[in-house]
Amino acid sequence: MGKINWGRVFLGGVVAGVVVDIVDYVVHTYVIAAQDAASMSALGVHLRPGAIPIFLVEGLVLGIAAIWAYAVARPRYGAGPKTAVITAVGIWVIGDVLPNVGDWASGISPTNLFWIDTLVGLAELIIASLVGAALYKEA
Repeated sequence: MGKINWGRVFLGGVVAGVVVDIVDYVVHTYVIAAQDAASMSALGVHLRPGAIPIFLVEGLVLGIAAIWAYAVARPRYGAGPKTAVITAVGIWVIGDVLPNVGDWASGISPTNLFWIDTLVGLAELIIASLVGAALYKEA
């Protein structure tokens, strides 16, 4: 088993994170902005000052985690898109499904936003992982 190439994990992860951030921006700004606003208004909450940079960093960290998972799984499952998709699904379950289920179950997220966020999260993580994994090479 080769050593993890941390430089490539970071490079591929940042690229994957940018993909996540772009998809999130488009979806939450143009596709479900009104639903997001109505949901937040119903809860009586507003975005904190400085929330957008936090979301951007969160996307980058998610992308780095996805490519780290790919680097860890690569010696076991082989290099390539199949491994990138497998690891993307794992990161999606931990990073999207579980938190979204908690938000939905506690009444924070309406059902329609739960499904949109969760399914968009799957698509964006698969795409981001495929792009980021394409940049990863063993040390």
